[in-house]
Amino acid sequence: MNDNLGYEKPLFILPFDHRASFFKMLGFGELLTSGEQKQAAEAKWVIYQGLKKAVADGEPPKDQVGVLVEEQFGDAVLRDAAAEGFVTILTVEKSGRDEFDFEYGEKFGEHIEKYRPTFAKALIRYNPEGEEELNKRQRNRLKILSDYCHQRGHKFLIEPLIPATESQLESVHGDRDKYDKEIRYKLMIKMVKELQDDGVEPDVWKIEGLEKAEQYEAVMKQARSGGRDSVKAIVLGRGAEWEQVEKWLRAGAGVDGVIGFAIGRTIFRGPLEGMKNGEIDKEQAAGQIAKNYQHFYEVFKG
Repeated sequence: MNDNLGYEKPLFILPFDHRASFFKMLGFGELLTSGEQKQAAEAKWVIYQGLKKAVADGEPPKDQVGVLVEEQFGDAVLRDAAAEGFVTILTVEKSGRDEFDFEYGEKFGEHIEKYRPTFAKALIRYNPEGEEELNKRQRNRLKILSDYCHQRGHKFLIEPLIPATESQLESVHGDRDKYDKEIRYKLMIKMVKELQDDGVEPDVWKIEGLEKAEQYEAVMKQARSGGRDSVKAIVLGRGAEWEQVEKWLRAGAGVDGVIGFAIGRTIFRGPLEGMKNGEIDKEQAAGQIAKNYQHFYEVFKG
């Protein structure tokens, strides 16, 4: 295990590495025209300006602010954020896939070194009671990324989503809300252990929001087992409504090892839609994004 495993500061990420869902939100189809590609990059720049405005307004401190974006439409953002001293996080996975794979295949390392981000981030869909061969393939690829990051001095951030299997849904009579509240955290613990057992060692786990502090504590007990005392977790917003995200944050905020959040669409969806509809301009959209981001920061800190 890497002696430097883990992360020591609070971390409040505004993720805008979304691709397919982002394009849909902007009203684009699957294949973007050159004009739409330019608009997508501009929209991501507006989100970043909102983050910069929040920091300029005084909170949170810049070295606790995470800028998470992909290379395709976030090149200018990644370069500026690194120069400005933000925590930079580069997405490495292909978008919208049920199975984790690298966006740039075997050349993933070249793209990481191009930006030298603080973190490389991988989103996976992984149910420990799902298809074993699929899970094994994903663990193998994630170990390659985990080893690469620790050998090259990057931190590793993992975002594991746990989609319910048919039998798991049947066990709660198709009630997805009940699955989220009662079953998912138990699967999360099993998932964390399976990845650890195969040598996948994230410094920070970006986990789906949980209902109770005890559930976060149970997940963190596994995440920090075996001498992984400095490993941390942040709470994922999952595009949920404000009240739900606030509930998840309040449940996790006091738990040892939970150091912040990664909230994206809940923060920027409304302002970008207002900008798209001509109701507000770019500067106003950035201002609203800053206020939304600061709101969730205050909820977590409070």
